[in-house]
Order: sequence, then C-alpha cells, then structure tokens
Amino acid sequence: MPRSTKRPANPARSAGDSAGLSASAGFPPAVIAEIQRAAREGLYEIRGLGAKRHLPTFDDLLLLGASISRYPLEGYREKCATDVVIGARFARKPIELKIPITIAGMSFGALSANAKEALGRAASEMGTSTTTGDGGMTEEERRASDILVYQVLPSRYGLNPDDLRRCDAIEVVVGQGAKPGGGGMLLGLKVTERVAAMRTLPVGIDQRSACRHPDWTGPDDLEIKIRELREITDWEKPIYVKVGATRVKYDVALAVKSGADAIVVDGMQGGTGATQDVFIEHVGIPTLPAVRQAVESLQELDMHRKVQLIVSGGIRSGADVAKALALGADAVAIGTAALIALNCNAPLFDADYAKLGTAPGYCHHCQTGRCPVGVATQDPVLEARLDPALAAKRVRNYLTTMVLEAQTLARACGKSHLLNLEPEDLVALTVEAAAMAGVPLAGTNWIPGR
Repeated sequence: MPRSTKRPANPARSAGDSAGLSASAGFPPAVIAEIQRAAREGLYEIRGLGAKRHLPTFDDLLLLGASISRYPLEGYREKCATDVVIGARFARKPIELKIPITIAGMSFGALSANAKEALGRAASEMGTSTTTGDGGMTEEERRASDILVYQVLPSRYGLNPDDLRRCDAIEVVVGQGAKPGGGGMLLGLKVTERVAAMRTLPVGIDQRSACRHPDWTGPDDLEIKIRELREITDWEKPIYVKVGATRVKYDVALAVKSGADAIVVDGMQGGTGATQDVFIEHVGIPTLPAVRQAVESLQELDMHRKVQLIVSGGIRSGADVAKALALGADAVAIGTAALIALNCNAPLFDADYAKLGTAPGYCHHCQTGRCPVGVATQDPVLEARLDPALAAKRVRNYLTTMVLEAQTLARACGKSHLLNLEPEDLVALTVEAAAMAGVPLAGTNWIPGR
C-alpha cells in the first residue's frame, strides 16, 4: 500500500547546511530521500490535505481602506450585510445563505460520522450550507444540516433519486482542486461495513473513484445530465457545477452553457482525503488566478452575479473571504480550515501522532484512518474523541470570527455589504500576484500583462 512520508518544512535546508555544507537546489535532501524511497518501494506516495509548495495566495493582496477619497463605515454601528442567494437562475427554490462562507464537500468515509454531523450543526447555526462529498448522504448529516448540498460525482457512490429530492441543492462534481483530472481514493483501512454498504463495495478493499462521469463525454452531455437532475427534483433544487482549477475560463463558460445555476471553482490549494502527492503538488493552478479567470468568463457572457461563483481552495480567514469577494466571487467554501477548526492537527494525543511518524501541526495522514483526533477515521475508538456538539461549537466560533473579520474589512473600505467589495479595493504585493489577480502592483497603476 502506498504510504506517506514526512517532509521538512524547508526541504532546501538540512543539518548539513548548518555544518557548512551546501545542498543542491535541484536535488536537496528531501528530493534525494524521495527518489531513494521510490527506488526502494516502487510505489508513488499517497497523502491527504493540500499542496505544501509555496504558491501565490490572498496574503499577496492588500485591501485599500477608505480615508479622504473613500468614506468608511463606522465600526459596528453601521450595517454591513452578509447574505447571499445561490441558484436563482433556474431553480424554483434557490438557497438563501446568511453568510457567504459554506462548508465544502467532504465524504463520509474520508471523515467520520461525528465530524460530518459537527460540520452540519455548525453550518446550520450560522445559516449556511454544508456538502455531502463522495459516498452518499448519512442520516446524521441530513438531520444536522438545515441546508445540505448533495454531490453527484463520477463514482456515483451512494447516489439515489430519493436523496436527490431530500437535499436542498445538487453539486455536479467534474473535478477537485487537489486532483483535477483524477479520481479520489479511499484506502481499505477506512472501508468499514457501513461505508462499504453505502458505496456498494467490498469491506476493507482500497477504493478508487472514477476520474470522469460514465454517462457523458463533453458539455452537451453535461447539459443533458443537468436537465435530468432538474426533472427528478421538479426543478426545485439549484444545481452547481464544480471544477478543479485548470482551464478555468473555458470550463466556466461551458458550465454556464450547460445550464448551471452556480459554479464552484476549486484552486490547487484545495485539500483531499487521499490522492497521489504528485497530483497535489503538480496539477492545477492556484486559487488566486482561478478567481479572476472565472469572473472574466462570467462577465464575457453577461452572467456575473446571475450565475453565482463559489471559490474554494486555501481559504483560511475573513481577510481571504473579503479578498475573494472583492475579486468577484459570490461566496467561498472551506474544507481544510473547517477540519482544523474541528481539531485536525491539534496538539492532542501526541503519542498517536508519533505512531504515524508525524506530530501535531505536520500531519497529512488522513488516508490512514488513524486520525488521532477522530476527524478522518472510521475507527470507533478514535471517532469517539470527537464530540459532535463541542466540535460544532468550535466550527461555529471559527465561522463567526471569519464573518466579523470580513465585515470589519468591508466597512473599512466603505461597503455596506460584503458583495459590494470590488477589484478597485485591492492591490498586490508582488508582480506575480498582480498578474494572477488582475489588480495593480501596490503604489502603481501597473497590472502586469495588460
């Protein structure tokens, strides 16, 4: 079975550097170790979470607060609204969210039932949605989630018309940011009797999801599938199309043509329960340019704000939310950050982290089923360490903080609604970020490439 390896935070430096030795830039110690591991085992590395390499992020953008030329809003006394409607293009019952932060799709199987329930509870308390992920809908998640988005993936695991009618929106997943063009994995350690029954799989056997839908070969077939889903649900449910960020401009345009109510674009910082490390680090584009390309595509079709854009992949704070909305997104989705709020990588149960060959803050071993804090496991003993009520409170507190941060920044820019933030409120700190986001380099009017 492919296994995980822990890599240094800065692979170009090692103990040898401090002794006056110089590591090769092309073959630093971590690369040498990986080559030798591959030569020894003949297997690629599988791991969880997202890309570890340095990428341009929303940290490379700054917001321009108001002063004389713009008029700021006063503290907490002047309202800054946060609501957003998703799916009003064709759906008879669009989704009304109180905040523009949603919980991304993460499957039962990858996550424990307690984790899924906790995310649903927190989302409901905040007036937002959560998403099923691969493998179908659990009763715990449906009960806990006031607004539940049901994913239709290439695997079709757990898919049935009854659950399509029970959900509040449908998300057709074409790709995911951590592995666009590739299917997901669920190693046999996590395929319990319940997981196997939901997915119609043998117990304890590694599962690989399909990388493409079995019943279409292009956008025309996607249009037919969306129409079928609308007929099954009597045109009530908003239908999202989710793509991993690669050829974003074309993918967004084709999703619009196919009849999507909303589009989810997942940048390469998006996490995963398990896939090849080479996928995570070398396929896709960062979230920053993906937002700009998606917005430009919608604008060219005169569909911006008519077809909602949800952005995911590396969203961590209210500042990230505000900047994504300023670039033109209608909402964001969080996955890894929500798991961290549940206690993923928390400094607890150090001995169990050590058994995995890692430590709190460095763990990416979601695929093993041995999550020390009960988030990414099907082991009943480990799962019991995550209390759904307490975990939901942590996620709710985290979401509350994100919203307050985003509102604070929007008020400083003179905005009475988070969706009133705009590209003119942003500048970039680096040439790369300016080019990717399409905003000026700080202190100039220059947008590289224009």
